[in-house]
Amino acid sequence: MKIALGAASLALALGAMATTVAPATAAEATGTKSAGSSELKTADVSFRTSDGLTLGGRIFEPANATGRLPGLLLVHGSGQGNKWSELQMEAEEFAKQGMVVLAPDKRSVGYSKMKRDYSQLADDALKAFAVLRDRPEVDPAKAGVWGLSEGGWVAPIAVTRTSDIKFLITVGGPGLEPLRSQAWNMANKVDRAGIEGSVRTLLNESFYRLGADAGLFPEAHYDPAPTLKKIHQPVLALWGTEDNQIPPAESAEIFRKTFPGSVTVRFFPHAPHALWAAGREKAEELVPGYAETVGSWVRDVTGGHVPASSADPLPAQPTRSVPLPESAWWEGWQAQLIVLVLLLVAFATYPVAALVRRRRGGDGGSWSNRVLATSGLVGVPLFVYADVSMIGSANGHGIDLGPLIAGRPILWLVVQLLAFTTLISTAVSATRWRTARLREWMLIAGGLLFIPWALYWGQLLP
Repeated sequence: MKIALGAASLALALGAMATTVAPATAAEATGTKSAGSSELKTADVSFRTSDGLTLGGRIFEPANATGRLPGLLLVHGSGQGNKWSELQMEAEEFAKQGMVVLAPDKRSVGYSKMKRDYSQLADDALKAFAVLRDRPEVDPAKAGVWGLSEGGWVAPIAVTRTSDIKFLITVGGPGLEPLRSQAWNMANKVDRAGIEGSVRTLLNESFYRLGADAGLFPEAHYDPAPTLKKIHQPVLALWGTEDNQIPPAESAEIFRKTFPGSVTVRFFPHAPHALWAAGREKAEELVPGYAETVGSWVRDVTGGHVPASSADPLPAQPTRSVPLPESAWWEGWQAQLIVLVLLLVAFATYPVAALVRRRRGGDGGSWSNRVLATSGLVGVPLFVYADVSMIGSANGHGIDLGPLIAGRPILWLVVQLLAFTTLISTAVSATRWRTARLREWMLIAGGLLFIPWALYWGQLLP
């Protein structure tokens, strides 16, 4: 079962982890290239992480600027081994606002979808920031960090570790723990798909909690609030009102209440999570006004005019996130694995014993016992398969579970039909418990154990 859970969690998790091996070294420029615009010039750089990885990146800056300029390091959102080019649009647009911008590569070694370490990613960001700050065209007293999505968890950690970072910008910054945010993300997907009933709870709550308990969801219960409370540098926090990956209104509420210093909260109407005009995979430009807002705010902050805290009105957020507490012992993956094994053994013992009896000339058992054994043996593995396949069908765009009947996927309705068949046949078989033999006792016990298990997982609920 843990292998199956791992496969499902691979489609859900966000993150990365690696061990410390060697100290960082200074980065060096490797060349100068055109950014495809006469307004900008670029230079390739490299830097070493604390565990000895060499990562690349690209510097973007105004072509005809004079004097030292503000610097801005970009911190990626989730993903393994993201290249600097994934942030090229932001880097170019921010550089046109009069900044020297570093878009770095993100680590791939030691980074997987089931493991991540925000502290290590923050350390990577600090190594890249040192490269930016040491550039001769950057004013080291005017250098800051920008973080997108997962970078909204990572960048604040980096900010708390050095006074060299003078300001922080977040886009789609999460104010809640990753597990809760991801469950809200899934809730949006199933709601857009029209999925209703107990399968909705299974997909956006129960399975996430089990995956986190099994250690398959990275940094599941990381609380960003203690880190945010330590940041006294000015903060610009931006969200799109149509963000369906991070709860924008809830995150903004937390940012406003938690940051002790100047915090400016802005929302862009009808804009998605990354503030690309039509979504990151289709758009070729940022949301109108986004780059200008960043540029104007950075000029004010680095010019000594730190704004007083302010916030746009919170957008309507149709669905509120739900806290997902850690699993009780009986909900944990070990207990669930034991129950799964017991159910399979109980349901499999009866037909094996019945086959032996028939070969010896005995009867094959009552119809209710045969139905109970069959529905249990088919239904339990089918439930596991259904969970994995349904979770695995989710992607960045949504979730597609095929045709729905009354808001329920057909596969889930088959699971429920088998569960109710198991329930009824258990009740019938249990009426003959006084005359039951050992193999029948084991079968009835399996059916009785199945009932609370199936209720917990929603198989016997509407």
